[in-house]
Amino acid sequence: MIRNLRAPGRVVALGLPTVWGVLAVVFFAVGTGLVLHVRRTLLRELRQARKVAAAAQDALLRPMPPRIDGLNVAAAQLSADRGSSVGGDLYEVVATDHGVRVVMGDVRGHGPAATGTVAAVLGSFREAVHDEPELAGVLRRLDRALARYLRGRADGLVAEEFVTVLLLEIGRDGELQALNCGHPWPYRLLGTHVEPLARADPLPPMGSFPLPPDLPAAPFGQLRPGEALFLFTDGAEDARDAHGRFFPLPDVLAEALREGAHTPQSMLAAVFTRVLRHTSGSPTDDIALLALRNERHHRRPSGARGTVRATTPHPQPTTHR
Repeated sequence: MIRNLRAPGRVVALGLPTVWGVLAVVFFAVGTGLVLHVRRTLLRELRQARKVAAAAQDALLRPMPPRIDGLNVAAAQLSADRGSSVGGDLYEVVATDHGVRVVMGDVRGHGPAATGTVAAVLGSFREAVHDEPELAGVLRRLDRALARYLRGRADGLVAEEFVTVLLLEIGRDGELQALNCGHPWPYRLLGTHVEPLARADPLPPMGSFPLPPDLPAAPFGQLRPGEALFLFTDGAEDARDAHGRFFPLPDVLAEALREGAHTPQSMLAAVFTRVLRHTSGSPTDDIALLALRNERHHRRPSGARGTVRATTPHPQPTTHR
C-alpha cells in the first residue's frame, strides 16, 4: 500500500521533465524556423540589393568593348565601400568624328554618396564629346553640368564637392592631346619603359575654382602603334600596405611589361592583383584603372600620296571586366 500511495508522486516527478523537454523541443523548432526564415529573407534582400547595385554600376560605368576604333581598351573599378559596387571614380572611352575621346575622373569621397556626381559628369561627357570640336568645349560642358548638379543637391554641400578630370583625345594619326583638372597624369608605356605623360602641374579640380578663359589642350605628340597609356585614379598610387608604404605603380607596370603583360586586360589584371596583395585585400579608397593600346596598322593605299588609311587587326577573344 505504501508503494502504491507513492506511485502518483513518481509519475508527477517523471512527467514534468518530459513535458518541459517536449516544450523545449517545440520552442527550439519554432525558433529555428523563424531564424531560417529571417536568414532567407535577408539573403534574398541582399541578392536583390547587389543586383540593383550592379545595374547602377553598368548604367554609370558601362562595359566598353575591348576594341574601339583600332585601340585595345580595358577598364575596371574597385570600390573601397564593401557595401557598394559603385564608387566615386568615373571613366569612359568614346569614338567620335573628332577622334577617340577619353575621360578619367575622381569625385571627392566614395560610395553611394558620390554616384550622383558621377552620373552628372559622365552624362554630360557622353553628349559633349560628339558635339564639341575642341576638348576645351567638352571640359566647359562638364564644368557647367557639375555646377548645375551641385546647385540642385538637397544637402547644400556645394563648397565641399569637387571632381578631378583628365580628358584625352587620340586622333586617327595617333595625335595625342589632353586637358587635366587636378587628376594624376597617366603613364605612357613604351615597350618595357614606363614614363609619366607629363610632369607639369594640372589645373585645379572642377568645382573648386572657375575654369580659366583660355583652355588650350596640351599636345603630347603621337601614340604610335604598339604604344599604350595607363590611366588611374589616385586611389592606386595612394594605396598603402601595413607599414604605410605607398603602392609603387610605375614599378609594378614595368615589371608586368617585362613579364609579357602587353595587352590592356593583362595590365589591369597584374596591377589589381598587386594592389590587393599590397593592401591585404582592403584598399581604403576607390581605385579605377583604364589602359588603352594603339593597335592600328598604317599603310598607304595604292595610288594615293600623303594619305593614310587605318586597318584594324582581327580582335582576339578577351574579357573586359
